[in-house]
Amino acid sequence: MIEFYPQIKAVHIAAVFASVGLFALRGSAMLAGMRWPRRDPVRWLSWSIDSVLLTAALMLLVVLPRELFANHWLSVKLGLLVLYVAIGHRALAAALPPGRRLPWLLAALACFACMYLVARAHHPLGPWLLLRP
Repeated sequence: MIEFYPQIKAVHIAAVFASVGLFALRGSAMLAGMRWPRRDPVRWLSWSIDSVLLTAALMLLVVLPRELFANHWLSVKLGLLVLYVAIGHRALAAALPPGRRLPWLLAALACFACMYLVARAHHPLGPWLLLRP
């Protein structure tokens, strides 16, 4: 199955950007007071993209050699993913007033940025790797 690695990785990366792009779009629309981000078709699209993302991630986990994950960058990335989902869920909560929504949206996007940089660096410190002496 390793021969499908480039295709699986491409699907995973595309799903990552589709997921965060839809999240940012929904959050921005909710800040503007629009109602469409709460409708079922948009939520179904989000769930579908996230299902593809999770499936591709699990396929990569199966395909890649175990030694690649020995430095725990994947554990940090998964921890940040849980945090991103929790903060993102709070940011898109229907009862949240627009003035209190923005900090949650920014926190979720900052968490995504950290997760992305940890994945790119393949190191648990991710963006903070550059700050090491």
